[in-house]
Amino acid sequence: MPEARVNVPLWVWGATVLGVLLLVAMDFFIHLRTPHVPRFRESALWSAGYVALALVFGLGMLLVAGPDRGTEFFAGYLTEWSLSVDNLFVFLLILGRFSVPPQYQQKVLLVGIAIALVLRGGFIAVGAVVIANFSWVFYLFGAFLVYAAIQLAREDHDSAETTEFHENLMLRMVRRVVPSTTRYHGDRLTVVEHGRRLITPMLVVMVAIGTTDVLFALDSIPAIFGLTKEPYIVFTANAFALLGLRQLFFLLGGLLERLVYLSEGLAVVLGFIGVKLVLEALHTNELPFINGGRPVAWAPEIPTLASLGVIVAVLGIAAAASLVRTRRDADDARLAGVDTDDDPQP
Repeated sequence: MPEARVNVPLWVWGATVLGVLLLVAMDFFIHLRTPHVPRFRESALWSAGYVALALVFGLGMLLVAGPDRGTEFFAGYLTEWSLSVDNLFVFLLILGRFSVPPQYQQKVLLVGIAIALVLRGGFIAVGAVVIANFSWVFYLFGAFLVYAAIQLAREDHDSAETTEFHENLMLRMVRRVVPSTTRYHGDRLTVVEHGRRLITPMLVVMVAIGTTDVLFALDSIPAIFGLTKEPYIVFTANAFALLGLRQLFFLLGGLLERLVYLSEGLAVVLGFIGVKLVLEALHTNELPFINGGRPVAWAPEIPTLASLGVIVAVLGIAAAASLVRTRRDADDARLAGVDTDDDPQP
């Protein structure tokens, strides 16, 4: 049975977008006045704050819009948050590739994430229009997510090829069209040299972070549309996941390399949502070559609450297995006489 759509008033949309912009502005003025490398305590507090803010918003959604919409938000937020953690591996490669000074990495990430928010907003708007007019697009979304899950599961995460960053088309265009310097000038985005206005590597790496995230959105946007068809929930889940990403980057630090089974866990989640999308497409089937253009009654329906349970269970198992694996590898290395970062400090 099709779910009733929620009519979100325009003023709610406006207030939500304004709130997101205020949070981004707060990050700029509070954290970037003095360039620095955030300490663990600072990153932990701000990360916890953004997670708490998302939880409060989700509870508000649950009370105002009902348990179904609240569950959809939590499932979507958890999925987007998990996929964003996977993005941090690539962000780490980009910052290393451009040799960004540690004290300026906060600014690079914040501006890059702001760019990503704008671009994802466009993706969500287009996706909502397409889904509203062409229900068969769920077949395409589902097939793409299953394909992405298989590719992610088949990747050799120990291979050197997975640690290489390749510049995207947008970044190559910026390099070719806009004159740029080869060295940093503090945190300045442009500089005048020999009478010419040039962009610095600081601006280039910001573009790299923001536009690279679009590639991840090709997975994450169809994935969350597999959990909810409400554009408002899709947007807010993405916004909360991205807003806390900068603090999460510095909080996790070396822990990123210990999440060795994160990609496998995400592959299972993407595959599960892909199958859910195909089943959803069968429920509303309009394609004449499938069941004569009629909905497929026998296709099972997966409730959002069940989807949330699967996502939590899979990611929890992946995290626990990763910690067990890295601890075992560290113990094996110690027995072999190899020094590791897990050795206790004197």
